[in-house]
Amino acid sequence: MLAARHRQVTLATGAAVTFVFAAAGPLSVSAGAAPADSVQNSNMQVLSELNVPSAWRTSRGEGVIVAVIDSGVDGNVSDLTGVVSQGQDLTGLTTKPSSLRWGEHGTWMASIIAGHGHGDGDGIIGVAPEAKIYSIRVIPDNNDPGYHKYEAENETTIQKSLATGIIDAVDKGARVISMSIGYSSPSSWVRQAVQYAYSRGAVLVASSGNSGQDDESHDHGYAPVSFPADYPGVLSVAALDGNGAASFSSNNLSVQVAAPGVRVPAQGRDGQYWTVDGTSPACALVAGVAALIESTYRGISPALVIKALTSTAKNSPAGYNARTGFGIVNAMAALDEAGQLEKAHAAGSQVAASAKFGGGPAAAPAAPVSPRGISQLVMFVILAIMSLALAAAGGLWLAVLGRPGKGAHAAPGPSGSRYPPGGGYPGGGGDPGSDGYPGGGGAVR
Repeated sequence: MLAARHRQVTLATGAAVTFVFAAAGPLSVSAGAAPADSVQNSNMQVLSELNVPSAWRTSRGEGVIVAVIDSGVDGNVSDLTGVVSQGQDLTGLTTKPSSLRWGEHGTWMASIIAGHGHGDGDGIIGVAPEAKIYSIRVIPDNNDPGYHKYEAENETTIQKSLATGIIDAVDKGARVISMSIGYSSPSSWVRQAVQYAYSRGAVLVASSGNSGQDDESHDHGYAPVSFPADYPGVLSVAALDGNGAASFSSNNLSVQVAAPGVRVPAQGRDGQYWTVDGTSPACALVAGVAALIESTYRGISPALVIKALTSTAKNSPAGYNARTGFGIVNAMAALDEAGQLEKAHAAGSQVAASAKFGGGPAAAPAAPVSPRGISQLVMFVILAIMSLALAAAGGLWLAVLGRPGKGAHAAPGPSGSRYPPGGGYPGGGGDPGSDGYPGGGGAVR
């Protein structure tokens, strides 16, 4: 369920543990304890791969809420104090947030997105260290006491919880939704929730999955798709290692961009520092970059944010491929591109409004006939009076000619009528028919 890679690791205590998360598909996480004194160096190395330090000159994520839909986020750890708001727990389990088995994966992801460090340069600095986290718990970690009960839930119930979480995130003001989780099948409920979020301006980011090594067993040599990464409107993120695409990272046509996904530093809910592998941390890193863009260009559409991230991604060789999409995200370039896209969009909207509403008085064409002056008006009045006088005289003259009497004789016809017999229509016998045609008192049919 959680989109990170499985590996057995050794903690600083020497105990061997394995983190495995699965529900709809065999997705898992790999993490190893990291020495505290090396955290900052490793942390900055990862952020530099995404050109984040340069982007911080423009934005650090201030004013943006990032929803982390995951296994829960512990806001009491040192690098997340004052950052986390708790949303719903939709797992249906009774595990308390005070349990160390609650929110392991989610806390890692939140620290990668918005960790602010602590003390004098200690701890994890996230991609957007001034952003806020809204935690929504939709899945348990595999060592949660209620995990087996959760596994027994039907698919519809599990997917409805994700849909509810997405809607809740949007309604609480989240501008970015980070989902380092994966389901093997789609859901109409989740698809509708994704559309709801997208239509209200939220950027949705999801991990592509960790089934890359399974690609040989699938058609066309691609790994199986994972949801919500494969829904329209969701930015799907692949994982990179030091040599390019990580072997475990799912390679399929949902992949749009990539980010580091091997040995990414994070703080755990136990307060310790870990290095995390998988498409989970890659997703969290890209969600942080999206928060930087949202912080800088308030109200920018998710379509423009995704376009800025994909169009500026660094890919070698150039072009698209199913393992890394359009390439590794470049935070500074994406910020600049988002500004250009937003400016072009605003200009296009103004042009469209002018075309739709006529452009106002300034856009009105010149009158086809020039306005009349007072002299022209006087002339038209005189001509009108003269026309009326001539009409009256003509009418009087016709009246005199038509009056019987001296000097004026009518031309009598038969029976003293001025009109021919039969009502004045050829054929005799009466008036024209109802159609007005001549002939024998009736209409021609």
